[in-house]
Amino acid sequence: MFDRDTLFETLSQRWELDSENYRGNFRITSYKPTYILLSRWTSDTNKQPASLNPDYVADAPIALNTTELKFQISFKTKIVRGLFFNNLDIWAAYTQKSHWQVYNAELSRPFRETNYEPELIFNYGMNIPFLGFDIRMAGLALTHQSNGRSLPLSRSWNRVIFHLGMERENWQIYLKPWIRLNDTEDENPKITDYYGRMEAIVSHQFGRNLITLEATHSLRFGSDNRGSLRLGWSFPIDGYLRGHLEVFEGYGETLIDYNHRQFTIGFGVSILEWQ
Repeated sequence: MFDRDTLFETLSQRWELDSENYRGNFRITSYKPTYILLSRWTSDTNKQPASLNPDYVADAPIALNTTELKFQISFKTKIVRGLFFNNLDIWAAYTQKSHWQVYNAELSRPFRETNYEPELIFNYGMNIPFLGFDIRMAGLALTHQSNGRSLPLSRSWNRVIFHLGMERENWQIYLKPWIRLNDTEDENPKITDYYGRMEAIVSHQFGRNLITLEATHSLRFGSDNRGSLRLGWSFPIDGYLRGHLEVFEGYGETLIDYNHRQFTIGFGVSILEWQ
């Protein structure tokens, strides 16, 4: 088990898997990390976003900076507790990620891209030993993600995301394969060949530091062997305020960039992390 004197939580604490960790329905709790990168630099600014659907291609290049501000907020709340042998809970969650050209005075500092992601999560608690880990939860989520924009920059998709969560001492692992649901009009053709069909999240706590690796993959090979890697380091500053360093390489950092490959690095602060 994790040291309860640290800022990090076990899966049982975070997902209220046991009666002693139950906090009550409709109480807002953390989900994905909540942070702000005060400076985020990219090796290849996507100045003229182009979906593989010809109706969703920007008309002309935009004078975007390579450096911008990025922030993410994310929370969840339990709405139903204790179905099916008292182990199945239903959660509602919301994540919003924004990229802000705050240093681009020439364009009047616009928001380049904001992704909105509501979810309905079905989570089943368990405790099964597996290869030295304890599998603590499994389930699925119905997920919609969009950027709320109009043609030709509109991007959205819907998924059923399956998940499995396990932990051991100072390690936690999430495995999250998904199935994309068909849309009336596909704004992001072949997004699963770029962004991926599965995500793995591995986090390790050492002292009061947290290292997290997030990897997506298309589960294809040859020319469709694509995905992304994101490495994060969270370290203490004061109280619940933490430093946050993030390095990303690959496709799909945002929906507008789903088929755009880039390397980015950013630093800032966070108040909530994966654990």
